[in-house]
Amino acid sequence: MKYYLDTEFIERPCTIDLISIGIVCEDGRELYAESDEFNPSDASDWVKENVIKHLWSKQSDKSQFNGWSRDGGKGGLMSCDQIRWEISRFVEHDNPEFWGYYADYDWVVFCWLFGSMVDLPEGWPMYCRDLKQLCDSIGNPELPKQGEGEHNALEDARWNKMAHDFLLEL
Repeated sequence: MKYYLDTEFIERPCTIDLISIGIVCEDGRELYAESDEFNPSDASDWVKENVIKHLWSKQSDKSQFNGWSRDGGKGGLMSCDQIRWEISRFVEHDNPEFWGYYADYDWVVFCWLFGSMVDLPEGWPMYCRDLKQLCDSIGNPELPKQGEGEHNALEDARWNKMAHDFLLEL
């Protein structure tokens, strides 16, 4: 089963702090979670402007949220331990295939949720397949535009699936 992931994060010297994660499964299920463990004051101005202010938890109208979360789609902040547990429940298949776009940092912060790469659940790969590398390997075609929601982890994960479907059709 394929899972398309994206994270939003704060990059600091020697660490990456998770802000949010979105995962879209090829069967249509979605997971979205926001960490309650990051410090917004550690974020760059770019992250504050393009990521933090667009988080679901910062929106006054939460009716627009249609992803999945631990409280039945109403969202909320979670500890990294809770997020790890939700991901383990969400990825319910052995040998999942993870995909991301420019996924190196996404994969590091994803693995850190479990402790280290070797602590990933049994049967999970220790790597993430990268859509940009796939795109480059077939001549770097122009990918579909994302439109609204860029830098929201769930919207970006949805776009990752759309981009992968597009590349597979070529």
